[in-house]
Amino acid sequence: MAIDYAAVFQALPGAVALIGADLVFADANLAFLTQAGRSRDQVVGRYLFDAFPDNPADPGASGARNLEASLRRVLLNREPDTMALQRYDVESADQPGRWEERYWSPVNAPVFAPDGQIAVLIHRVEEVTELLRVTGRTGGERNLEAELYSRMRELHQVNERLRKAHAREREVALALQRAMLPVPAPVDHHRVAVRYRPAVGSLNVCGDWYDLAKLVDGDRIAVAVGDVVGHGLEAAGVMGQLRSALSATSRVVKGPAQALEVLGRYAHSLEGAQSTSAVTVFVDWDRHTLTYSSAGHPPPVLLRGAGGAELLDQATDPPLDAAFEPRPRPEATVGFSGGDTLVLYTDGLIERRHLDIDIGLDRLVESLESNRDITSPEALADAVLSEMLPAEGVTDDTALVVVCL
Repeated sequence: MAIDYAAVFQALPGAVALIGADLVFADANLAFLTQAGRSRDQVVGRYLFDAFPDNPADPGASGARNLEASLRRVLLNREPDTMALQRYDVESADQPGRWEERYWSPVNAPVFAPDGQIAVLIHRVEEVTELLRVTGRTGGERNLEAELYSRMRELHQVNERLRKAHAREREVALALQRAMLPVPAPVDHHRVAVRYRPAVGSLNVCGDWYDLAKLVDGDRIAVAVGDVVGHGLEAAGVMGQLRSALSATSRVVKGPAQALEVLGRYAHSLEGAQSTSAVTVFVDWDRHTLTYSSAGHPPPVLLRGAGGAELLDQATDPPLDAAFEPRPRPEATVGFSGGDTLVLYTDGLIERRHLDIDIGLDRLVESLESNRDITSPEALADAVLSEMLPAEGVTDDTALVVVCL
């Protein structure tokens, strides 16, 4: 028997709308329109927040902002997103200018096209306002409903306070990050560019770092990036301590492997530092060599001026403090020529949910090779970020270092 899915959609007892990636209504079933008090012409084909704006008379209204954040998360993470209870007032269809206090329980989910792209978003909402209103029933029922109504309002207020607290913590963490990761001064005469992009819409920021240090002997520098597992203020504090420790250690050890060994022992005594990943490269212009070691970190890329790109993946070991007993870490050396470029980065640049990390590495190499004619490290860093990071941002912060060799 052939099933008329359009008829099924319209007959669903739950309120469901289909929304495009541009946040324009593609369709809405009868239950959704009835629940919202709108006709199809007032909804379908309209931008979501033109059809359902926040109450302009309520400066604390956050329903539209929270809903947009949820939909953006679905587009970014390609996974369903269940929202907390939302107060989202709706303008009366019969009395324009009069706003009705409404409470909703929304769920948003992606629908994929055959090519794997998101074709449309499902927006399912269950209105709970009527369940919370006090009606003319028995005294016990009124008391119970009044209690439920009060509890739900309290829950909404708690959600708002948590959201604001998280936003404040995120701003403080980012300010701390900026203070500990200033744009570095030129390292001797060498051209270097650094970039840091925080995660969007979350507290998953401030665990990434970069560092450049002038080494004591000859024309040499140490370049490093790392990624702390945690997030927020705690991660920012751990990140700062690890960065400083690695920078100081690199100046007195023989090579990058020994620097990471010492850093691993320090991480063992630093709460929140376990399983941190890091990679450090000693650049020697006198010998034209790169000596590197990685503690569970994505490999740097050596972009050859004469053509081609090479992943520096021959000296990889587990993250810091991951082994039961300290042990020597591997180290590898590769030569470079004038005109080559060294690129270090954190996993926010290449990792995406539901995609193998090798795909991200391939995309990075392709981006570097397609932009090899760019001679400025600043311009190359901007070009790579523009091609690798989606316009709406990513859910993990990203650090990038470009060194012209």
